[in-house]
Amino acid sequence: MSDLSLPGVHPTGGLGVGKARSLWADAFRRFRANPSGVLGSVILLALILLALLAPLIAPYDPLAQAPLVALKGPSARHLFGTDQFGRDILTRVLYGARVSLPVGLISVSIACLIGIPIGLIAGYYGKYVDGAIMRLMDVMLAFPGILLALVIIAILGPSLNDVMIAVGVSGVPAYARLVRGTVLQVKAQPYVESARAAGASDSRLIRVHVLPNVLAPVIVLASLGVGFSILAASGLSFLGLGAQPPSPEWGAMLSTGRNYLQLAWWIATFPGIMIVLAVLAMNLLGDALNDALNPRLRRR
Repeated sequence: MSDLSLPGVHPTGGLGVGKARSLWADAFRRFRANPSGVLGSVILLALILLALLAPLIAPYDPLAQAPLVALKGPSARHLFGTDQFGRDILTRVLYGARVSLPVGLISVSIACLIGIPIGLIAGYYGKYVDGAIMRLMDVMLAFPGILLALVIIAILGPSLNDVMIAVGVSGVPAYARLVRGTVLQVKAQPYVESARAAGASDSRLIRVHVLPNVLAPVIVLASLGVGFSILAASGLSFLGLGAQPPSPEWGAMLSTGRNYLQLAWWIATFPGIMIVLAVLAMNLLGDALNDALNPRLRRR
């Protein structure tokens, strides 16, 4: 395994309650001491608060058109300017957070809900089951993630819900392979063999002894995956395959703004900045989580 590897296990078998608590407490201390993790958390929290409080702090209706003030630059009345229909960009950016952030979370949730069970089954049962599942994952990995998402959207149709499904499904192989590799390490541990010899069922072994050791690397990958999902969904919306007008989604706003770059640069600039901040926050958070949960760092 790479840096996303198996967390520490109790020397007498499994993650004891006290040991598990100390591992997670140690990880939390490492995370708090990581400046990039704290910065990522602050940025992400700020974006979430902006999304939640958008109806209270947004100065205008995100869909209301005002042709008389169309394409006006940033001013005291419209801090981020207006678009070609006179809609306030600041308002649409704030409401866009309520669309783009959940897209990343839901897409990663879909990938985890499908990929984790697949990886558990492949790694635990091995042999022909492992071979068949991993060959299917290899076929999916043969396509770039965005291309696979495009194929799925071509089948399902262009909409924001279908974008979340497409991005989620395209991320399944990464989670399946990560979980499968971790399971292969865990099931070779002596405490798993002892539990099996004591008569523990496969379902109990997976649930009690295997799954807890899968969580740490999955959390790291998922935190990084949210940023990728936001970027992928924005890219698909930019191509006209995701959120449809007049939805204030950041990628769709970028797509609209590209036609006015020379005349009204602010239409595309501010949604682009929000996408950068969201992806940056998740990447900083993911790197910090990797450092905090990395067992090699814990042993130093």
